[in-house]
Amino acid sequence: MGLRQLRSALHAFTQEAAWQLASDAKGGHELPFEVVEEGRRDSPLYCYRPMTAEFINERGSVLARLPTFLPAAHALIAIGSLADYLDSQGVRPPGPGRQSADAALHCFLARVFVDSNDFVFDERCFDKAYLELERCVAEERAEHTVVAVLLGVELRSEEVSLGDGLTLARGERFDDAPDEARWSRLDGSPQTIVIARRSPVPGDVGPLQASRTSLRKLAAGLRLYHPDPVAIAPLGWSRIGAGPWQAVALSADSGEIEPLVLIEPAQEDELRAFLSLVGRREPKSGELAWALRRYEMAHQRVLAAEALTDLLLVARALLEPEGPASGRMPGRLAALCAERERRAAMTERIAHAAALEPALIAGVDRDLKLQPYVSELDGHLRALLRDACCGHLSGDLVGLADSILLEDAEPEIAHEEPLEFSPQPPIDQGTDQFESLRPPF
Repeated sequence: MGLRQLRSALHAFTQEAAWQLASDAKGGHELPFEVVEEGRRDSPLYCYRPMTAEFINERGSVLARLPTFLPAAHALIAIGSLADYLDSQGVRPPGPGRQSADAALHCFLARVFVDSNDFVFDERCFDKAYLELERCVAEERAEHTVVAVLLGVELRSEEVSLGDGLTLARGERFDDAPDEARWSRLDGSPQTIVIARRSPVPGDVGPLQASRTSLRKLAAGLRLYHPDPVAIAPLGWSRIGAGPWQAVALSADSGEIEPLVLIEPAQEDELRAFLSLVGRREPKSGELAWALRRYEMAHQRVLAAEALTDLLLVARALLEPEGPASGRMPGRLAALCAERERRAAMTERIAHAAALEPALIAGVDRDLKLQPYVSELDGHLRALLRDACCGHLSGDLVGLADSILLEDAEPEIAHEEPLEFSPQPPIDQGTDQFESLRPPF
């Protein structure tokens, strides 16, 4: 079925749905409203906005009984995948076929009647909503753009291109982004934002999911590049072509992070090279890949106790294949990350941090001073993961650490007095062979 048939089916359904929704709203089914703050922080404006999408979803069973509903749903199913369109509307695809078609129809109606409280059919609103849908399902789809706030980073340059469709920019210079992204600091100053641009590739994951992955890798690379905290804000914005911006979830809550990482123009080439190297060498499986994902989770934690347990898991995944009962992780980590004269003290501190884990699991952490352990362990693991990803350390970190510990022990063995052996007299066959082994009592 072509796009012309799709438009015709959607047009008939939207007209019939407009009549049904208007009738329901007048017949006693309450249309909810929300209070919205608009304008700048220093001069906010408040207004009531109808929650048409919620109302349409609540009336979904009624809309499904309309004669034009099934033809419109079948037209959407025939046109192809709807995942990109649902992603652009901030809706997770519920499943293939009819489920996605139903969700897409609800989203389409919400776009036609956005901010409407009387559900009067408007041809211009329909055309605008249909063009958004057509950009997603047509064979030649428009570029997909995601804008995210990069917490903890400040730029000297107005814009820094990182390659792979990623660009860093100062919020006051990127006028095309939503104001919520450009001016979201508490003091009203501009943010540093990331712009991720993707062109859809047939058979590949959706552009929004690809952008989420790129942003996650960017944050992980920046954490390895600089010790100060960096994170992607949990809320971002996406759009297709020149369509409207839609709020999308990007990551877990990262809390408040001050912009401590200042990227000077002289550092931009170094940053690009580092992120490119880490991206090319990122492991897809194995202990190092698992440790990198767990390390990212540690930086998303709000509580120090949760971050410490995550970091301990990272250290054990890399350096303790025998399991935590062996107690070898602290010594191996010290061997790789500390000078020889400081290894004993570091081993003791890391062992003490590991010994706190049962109390943390039990929730007994109110009086524990955990942040020093979190900071030290985070710094050592960051250096270890960075060098491992960049190829400066061999893949066998356990073998490397054990060889260093063995070298430390060899000088002590060399200075010990050699043992003297004297020949033993032949054993008398008539005496007890074990007489000499008996204790003298």
